[in-house]
Amino acid sequence: MKLLLPSLLLWLIANPLHLAPAEGPDKLYLPDDLEATLWAESPMLYNPTNLDVDARGRIWVTEAVDYRDFNNKPDTHLTHPEGERVMILDDTDRDGKADKQTVFVQDKELVSPLGIAVIGNKVFVSAAPHLFVYTDENGDDKADKREIFLTGFGGLDHDHSLHALVAGPDGKYYINVGNAGPHHVTDKSGWTLRSGSLYVGGTPHNKANKGGQVSDDGRVWVGGLQLRINPDGTGMKVMGHNFRNNYELCLDSYGNMWQNDNDDQVVACRTSWLMEGADAGYFSKDGTRYWQGDQRPGQPIPTAHWHQDDPGVMPVGDITGAGSPTGTVFYEGDELGAAYRGMLLSCEAGRNVLFGYKPQPKGAGFQLDRTDFISTFPKVDENYKWNDVADDKKKWFRPSDVAVGTDGALYIADWYDPIVGGHAMHDKKGYGRIYRVTPKGKNLQAPVLDLKTTKGQLAALTNPATNVRMLGFMALQAQGDKATKSVEKLLESPNPYVRARAVYLLAVLGPKGREVVQGVLAEGDEAMRVAAFRALKSVGEFEPKVLANNPSPAIRREVAIALRDVPFEQCKEALKALVRGYDGRDRYYLTALGIAADKKEEQLFEMLKPSLPADPAAWDQKTANLIWELHPASAIELLQRRAETQTLTADARKQAITALGFIKSPVAAKAMVALSKLTDSTVAKQATYWVNFRRGNDWASLLNWDEVMPPKMSASEQKMLSLRQKLMDEYVSEADKTKVALDMARDPEGGKVLVGLAADKKLSDALRKSVGEVIFGNPDQSVRTMAGDYFVRPGVEKTVSLKQIAALTGNAQSGLAVFKTNCANCHKHGALGGEIGPELTKIHEKFDKNGLLDAIINPSAGLAFGYEPWLITTKTGQTYYGFLISDNAQAVVVKDAAGQKHTIATAKIASRRQYTTSLMPDPVSMGLSEGQLADLVAYLMR
Repeated sequence: MKLLLPSLLLWLIANPLHLAPAEGPDKLYLPDDLEATLWAESPMLYNPTNLDVDARGRIWVTEAVDYRDFNNKPDTHLTHPEGERVMILDDTDRDGKADKQTVFVQDKELVSPLGIAVIGNKVFVSAAPHLFVYTDENGDDKADKREIFLTGFGGLDHDHSLHALVAGPDGKYYINVGNAGPHHVTDKSGWTLRSGSLYVGGTPHNKANKGGQVSDDGRVWVGGLQLRINPDGTGMKVMGHNFRNNYELCLDSYGNMWQNDNDDQVVACRTSWLMEGADAGYFSKDGTRYWQGDQRPGQPIPTAHWHQDDPGVMPVGDITGAGSPTGTVFYEGDELGAAYRGMLLSCEAGRNVLFGYKPQPKGAGFQLDRTDFISTFPKVDENYKWNDVADDKKKWFRPSDVAVGTDGALYIADWYDPIVGGHAMHDKKGYGRIYRVTPKGKNLQAPVLDLKTTKGQLAALTNPATNVRMLGFMALQAQGDKATKSVEKLLESPNPYVRARAVYLLAVLGPKGREVVQGVLAEGDEAMRVAAFRALKSVGEFEPKVLANNPSPAIRREVAIALRDVPFEQCKEALKALVRGYDGRDRYYLTALGIAADKKEEQLFEMLKPSLPADPAAWDQKTANLIWELHPASAIELLQRRAETQTLTADARKQAITALGFIKSPVAAKAMVALSKLTDSTVAKQATYWVNFRRGNDWASLLNWDEVMPPKMSASEQKMLSLRQKLMDEYVSEADKTKVALDMARDPEGGKVLVGLAADKKLSDALRKSVGEVIFGNPDQSVRTMAGDYFVRPGVEKTVSLKQIAALTGNAQSGLAVFKTNCANCHKHGALGGEIGPELTKIHEKFDKNGLLDAIINPSAGLAFGYEPWLITTKTGQTYYGFLISDNAQAVVVKDAAGQKHTIATAKIASRRQYTTSLMPDPVSMGLSEGQLADLVAYLMR
């Protein structure tokens, strides 16, 4: 079956909406004490991708009308030949609607800009490969100077690229970027980030990328990244990594980082609290394998997708399902009402909704309970089809960003299109709009901020607009100690977020300010103490030995994070105290311990070992979890013994086996081989998986695998490779070669070999013509599919008509039979089928009838990321065809149409090619009639 476009398989939102409709051209359903109005729309702006707010309360917008012109022809949509624009929108008469628009800049260098931050007269615009900063030098609302703040980001014209810069409460800038690397970025002090993965999909501009790249801090960062940098462009640091596409990050005033992350192929999008330094778990740790390459037998997709069963990976947060998450903001103002202060808002463009969260501290992490805050629907229907748009344009509501104004109102950008994903735009006019959300019946007004006075600077610092607060921070910081008393008074504010901002600012004002912060660290509530610790850490003042024994797990978590780069001898007592504080259950705390022990796992284990039971079977859960997280090489023998102990639970033994699987050591590899030979079938089966898996990556060069596990070749493979030699023999006659080739064309293995030879241009024209008469009858479907690229199908090519099929009334019961016979080997629908291609259970929520028909009839029109087929030919002539799920220096792993994973040593590869032809055959080659296709669609659309 079809390898589908990136799948926004929309499912029923967890918390049904019980909201009141707003007035306006298109109703928004939102809490009944709020109201939404249409604040601005085209032609004032087009296709908004991101918003920000300036000190005057104006809304700034980045546009992307020429988004992905490689996939959306310019003559089919609105275009700006002079480049994308940054717009300023203003409500000059303060009636609650924008009435003035100004083009701040239009620039051909701005290709699909995805982020904007307005900080005084500096405007930061994200358009990979550059993060530009435009300066308005004379206050006329026109860019006078363009500079490059940072450059080297991957993802030109790609939505998995550079996103918005945002100012943090610590006076530093935070920047997030998706997984469309490579990202080779050097800051103003010369520190270089080198990050990548095996992902090169999405645009024709990304041709080369790879994992395992080492940055100047000696670490390997992969996938999407969260970066922090000083306002002068120095001091860049990675704050988190291994996301898929974190569209926008926001921070609260305590310094907590919040983000969403996208996967529109399955049902695993998420909203997360980001722990500093954490691995978010999308790719393998070195970025050389997709999650499919690491998925273990029996693992549910969300667990495998974010590597939740792996040590060293942060907890996933809230799994929101399928969709397309976009902008975020953390609301800290009082203007909307007490119920909304402390609310995290996350735009979900695929599902026409803004999710709302009130994060609650829980141990060393947070509990995220989701509600549906704003939508164009009163209730999200499970049968909602997001691009069945003919009669209901409420489904075109695509919230791309949300921002808080200086007036405390919410401003929501609407991209407005019948589709998101698949690099497509279907709205030909580029229409966009902005909604404004306020308390019902309340006229919020933007304040006038005088940034030349201390009073005005304090007003800016306490404003609800995120980047406006940065202006107050910088101006007060410039005053130094002179501002301490004024800022200290903010600690009496009834708004806790204002108090937290004061803590961060006091830490940089001088010794007197830091003394005040030390007092907060000693006596404040837990959230304020966390802010105080972070603030002091940012200026180099913290005492881990004392705080490592703090009763608060959140404080101890922060201490653990701070110890990452501290040498073992300087922090060993603190580490010991932190381990004592672990309760054996808190996964966030365990992740923090792993960060603290980074590059000193062996030393920590040796220090702890004397206090552990000598018999590993006697370890309690706390100890077992800790050893799993650290997985030191010196614990190999203990882990092997634990895995062998039959009196332990299956989960305990499995955990020990997993820990062994993450130790890059020949001793660990040998231990796993030994476990694979046990008579205990459960343990042996798990160990066999790890042996077969690791021999293609971390353990590839550690043992002579041809001796440990001699390669097996079927009799058919041996025969076909022998026949291949005859085809290559110049002394064999053309007639005999033709006979050999025809025999091979009828054989599944022989067909693959012939395709490999044709791809390498090693077959004569005469042989190719003869083979073409036979190979399309090969019993292997993947051979028939591949053959279409190299051999001419005999006879007149039959076609099917989408229009005629759409007019038929299909029979769903008959369609089930079609699915079982033709699709179930690769695709799952409900409880039926395999997991080779994308799941189709909720495909009716992605496509309308015509869209699904088009996807089936034209399977190569839009391949999902990661489902582009590859043809790998070895030096001995073996040919493998399927999805590339792992690619590193030692080996590649290909998943074929039967779901089998083939590990091929890099040294044995003769050629490798990526194809734009789907692995799924078209309905003609499958022999399906128009009536059968109508039945199949009727079944899938139920």
